[in-house]
Amino acid sequence: MYFMGKRTTDAHAGHDHAKGAAPQGQAPGGMPQNNVEPAKYEDIYTSAVSKLTEEAKAKANTLDKNVSDKQTAIANKDAAEFWEDKDLNIASHYYKKGALLENTEKSLTFAGNLFTLQMSKTPEAEIKEWQANEAIECFNKALELNPKNPETKIALASCYIDGTGEIMKGVGALKEVTATDSMNSAANLLLGKLSVQSGQHEKALKRLNTVLSQDSKNTEALYFLAETHKNMGNKDKAIELFEQCKKIVNNPDFSAEIDNYIKSFN
Repeated sequence: MYFMGKRTTDAHAGHDHAKGAAPQGQAPGGMPQNNVEPAKYEDIYTSAVSKLTEEAKAKANTLDKNVSDKQTAIANKDAAEFWEDKDLNIASHYYKKGALLENTEKSLTFAGNLFTLQMSKTPEAEIKEWQANEAIECFNKALELNPKNPETKIALASCYIDGTGEIMKGVGALKEVTATDSMNSAANLLLGKLSVQSGQHEKALKRLNTVLSQDSKNTEALYFLAETHKNMGNKDKAIELFEQCKKIVNNPDFSAEIDNYIKSFN
């Protein structure tokens, strides 16, 4: 059982690491690896349209034709807004097309973050791979306009790590951030979690303690630091940190999972 935290991405605010969240009950068992072909947008669109009423289908087709005919950011925005309350994958697609036409950092990161938001909620590997690839294109385009933006680099890293399974590309992007800002909490947290999952205990301790030195109540950092101490054989310290995490999260279900996990210690 791993406390993976709630690493959500707000479309307007950028990549944010939440400090208190319920467990997702996932056991990664090592680094994520994706060996799937990404879904095709045409298939995603066809599936989404099939769920619409006849009136809405007609509207969707009209908007899509306007996008093809006009090739403008406004036409894409109109289509995206229509789909926002129906299917965010389709909305994200149109926002991305509009962003590529606008070519502004704000519009590109907005579209990228929408894909990332969907990626975090999608169980289908093929669709998740497609979402990740779409977001990666948006973030790379945004970095061409502002190569030093750390939030965009962290968002890009998350897509590689959690979406496509290209761990080293993600690590590279994160290390670009820590090379200029060694105390960056979001980058250190991701690097720390990766170190835990790959069994690099000393690196995990350093990264996670860097996060906690700035925010002692960061539950993700506390959880993974506890896991590190457990893996190093420091079970008393691990239990102490798990108990701290329980108090901060203050969620009965999470506490029960932690208690059961502690009981499993040999």
